[in-house]
Amino acid sequence: MNNQDTIIELRSKIDIVDLISEYIPLVQKGKNYFGVCPFHNDTNPSMSVSREKQIYKCFSCGASGNVFNFICDYENVSFTRALEIVAEKVGYKLNNTYKPKIDNNDKFYDMYDLAMKFYQNNINTPAGREAKKYLNNRSIDSEIIKNFNIGYSLDKNNTLITLLTKKGFSYKDIVDMGLGVDNHDIYIDRIMFPLYDSNGRVVAFSGRIYGDSSKNKYVNSKETKIFKKGHCLYNFHIAKESARKEGYVIVMEGFMDVIRASTIGLTNVVALMGTALTNEQITLLRKLSLNIILCFDGDNAGHHATMAVGKQLETIGINPKVINLDNSEDPDSYILKYGKEKFYELVDSAISFSDYKIANLKNGVNFNSDLELSQYVDNVLRETSLIKDEIRREIILKKLAIETNLMYNTLEKRLANYVEKSSDNNAPVIKKQKSKYSRYEKAVHALIYSLLEDNTIIDKCVNNKVYFSESSNRNLYNEILYYYEKYGIVNIADMYTYLVDKKDLLDLFNNITNNDDYDISDTAINDYIEVIKGYNKKQEIKRLNELLRSENSILEKAKIAEQIRLIKIGEN
Repeated sequence: MNNQDTIIELRSKIDIVDLISEYIPLVQKGKNYFGVCPFHNDTNPSMSVSREKQIYKCFSCGASGNVFNFICDYENVSFTRALEIVAEKVGYKLNNTYKPKIDNNDKFYDMYDLAMKFYQNNINTPAGREAKKYLNNRSIDSEIIKNFNIGYSLDKNNTLITLLTKKGFSYKDIVDMGLGVDNHDIYIDRIMFPLYDSNGRVVAFSGRIYGDSSKNKYVNSKETKIFKKGHCLYNFHIAKESARKEGYVIVMEGFMDVIRASTIGLTNVVALMGTALTNEQITLLRKLSLNIILCFDGDNAGHHATMAVGKQLETIGINPKVINLDNSEDPDSYILKYGKEKFYELVDSAISFSDYKIANLKNGVNFNSDLELSQYVDNVLRETSLIKDEIRREIILKKLAIETNLMYNTLEKRLANYVEKSSDNNAPVIKKQKSKYSRYEKAVHALIYSLLEDNTIIDKCVNNKVYFSESSNRNLYNEILYYYEKYGIVNIADMYTYLVDKKDLLDLFNNITNNDDYDISDTAINDYIEVIKGYNKKQEIKRLNELLRSENSILEKAKIAEQIRLIKIGEN
């Protein structure tokens, strides 16, 4: 069995609707299934998944492919790794041909994995007794330490460097990866928290002091070839499965909060690791769930973080919920103090971000000042105008009328003005776009698409000696003919895989198959063939006329003229 046979057999063993449903919710509409596209900032279901064709496509961003393409893009892995993932899901044994390609960064991942194991071992030795005692005093027991691979860096200068160099790693790589500097370890006498990428590989550390010390509380890894702080979410590799099952994800500030949440069974939790929310992190969050709950510290810094992150999510159409902790609390301390049931109550009663914003507008307002009261009312009405739910608007207006002793009708009229302005500002500008394709190009695309939908049309094209003058279309056509001749059948799903290493042809293929509004009736196919033949005839006549103008020999001119005549009457 060759490579393509293996891929075809593997793809046939898994249904694309079932696979994609493991990652994003799908709803059936007609014969296809629809979901929110995870590959762009999508809030309305724009991804269509076809069980019949075993492909997906997004009508907004153009993402498309089969099960392997989806895994590649969603998990951010190589095609070979995507094959392995699908094979693992269906219990299929791949042959030796599909060994993972060597990643140039593999040695760095190995280095960090070895460092993590070294730190893990240290914390369970006499040298790590005090560090472990500190964790135990903070209710981090041995099981939690093991689950999160928490370790300890020894209080000696070059223990890790010595180990790594003995294992064959160069000192330059150790320094470049942020584990050593000036012939000593970066991390000395600290509790070590490993940080992971989205695929669950250790890529960095955060080293924390314990006990009384004048040193910086945390020492964090510098950015390297394998670690970009703004591209990671702490605990993402664990949370991605439970977030899909639970249907929501909780975002916290620090990894201690995440670790504490895990002790009460909440594993669908991630942390920003002290960074402002980046576009890359937003992409990761959207892969987890569109139902996002923010649970930051209850102090002013936590409030500002909630506002900043909430507004960022709002700009892409997500209205997160918020758990509003008391000023002195963070998730870690709250869970320790009040326990599992109380925190789950907070999760269940989380308020929408729009309500959180409105509730916080009254902070610092002097209700005895007419000016401040008026500004407060206007601010609340502006926020309310952004809420589309009319029932929620009415509830807010009634509460505001009671709170401010103003007439409901007065507030309703003012709100109507804000709603009208908001609608005007958000009204889309619709421009009628002209088709970018000529009649000939449309015929080419439709004919190529039809070959994949109905393989009998291939024989018709061959019998009619269909020829595409542009090399890209011709090459794609020839690949389809070759595949059909070799395997006896060709379809869209398998061509996605077959063309995976031919980027230019795959781009053209995507462009053609992203539009399935083609007429492939017998009459339409005949028209396409005639349009293509007519175009080729015009192009050949044009070429011969240019040759005729440049030819000096009367005899050769006559031959060329005769060729032109025969083409025009259809005999050449």
